Amino acid sequence: MRESFFLNQLDYSGHRVALPPAGDFMVDEQYTFEVGGKDKSIQQIKDIKNAWVAADDIETGALNKIPLWLFGFLY
Repeated sequence: MRESFFLNQLDYSGHRVALPPAGDFMVDEQYTFEVGGKDKSIQQIKDIKNAWVAADDIETGALNKIPLWLFGFLY
């Protein structure tokens, strides 16, 4: 459900979303996102430039971790 929400919000707002070799989504051929829960770490995408974690069940972000709910504002 998290991945579906993320994809829907970005696609609706006009961003190009693709499947990268690592991570869950590549946005605008520039940003890599890994989507998960509050305990999701950047471990899977740590060696990728412009990589971010969109995490559910957090209120604020830090470093390369963004709250998933913020992507709802793109709709």
